[in-house]
Amino acid sequence: MALLARTLALLAMTVSTVAIKVVPLDMAWDSFDDQYQGCGPAMNAKLPSLYNSEYQKNPHFARGWYHADAEWRKRGSPVSPLASHWQVIALMTYTSQHVYRDFNVAVRTAGRSRQEYRNNFHFKTLHFLLTQALVTLRHAQNAKCHRVFRGVRGVHFQARRGQRVRFGQFTSTSPRKEIALRFGADTIFEVHTCHGVDIRQFSMYPTEEEVLIPPFETFKVSKVTRDGKRTWISLRSAGTFRDSLGGTGNNDTHWAWGTGTPSVWAMTHHGTP
Repeated sequence: MALLARTLALLAMTVSTVAIKVVPLDMAWDSFDDQYQGCGPAMNAKLPSLYNSEYQKNPHFARGWYHADAEWRKRGSPVSPLASHWQVIALMTYTSQHVYRDFNVAVRTAGRSRQEYRNNFHFKTLHFLLTQALVTLRHAQNAKCHRVFRGVRGVHFQARRGQRVRFGQFTSTSPRKEIALRFGADTIFEVHTCHGVDIRQFSMYPTEEEVLIPPFETFKVSKVTRDGKRTWISLRSAGTFRDSLGGTGNNDTHWAWGTGTPSVWAMTHHGTP
């Protein structure tokens, strides 16, 4: 019986080891990272029709938005520095359990092509509102930088010192290491972010003290260590993806909608239509 127990334990350890993926950190070239600089009014004009369309097509978005709106009303809709009720509910929606996984998978691939963004990315409303909300809050918080942590389960990320990388998605972190470790300890990030924003006031789970990092912030890898089965990666803010490409982002909403020039897209996607 003891032998059987040991055998089962070894089998469980083997399965656990096999289940851990190894993923190299990079610049997340396929991420849709638009900062909407210069096209905010145009996107705001499209917002009602976009919202109605995506609410009908995307059940995860609809469910998350419904619960977020109800929770904010339950809290009494307190005054906030955000520009609109839409931005508040977008942050609440992101921090709910209904949306963030599918949303971030979509964000990481929506920049592959104009067609991918237009036809398959059904989170345009959420992406725009989150981006605008983080910009507004960052200004309200005096562009404060943060030292935060992120714990990941089931993935060993690979990186080298001096490498420039980004998460390429909206990335949840916390200034409290013990909170970050609840979400995983296979890879632990220690991050110095200057574009991440404290959103605890607009979170479904304010005790997590969440700092949300946008997909366009880039980082320089300052340290990589292995501690037993854990990988520790230290990142330091290195500006934005727009900065790294000489003043433009990986994607431009005007072009994605068919009204702009795909110069950066051509540069970064090597002929992708």
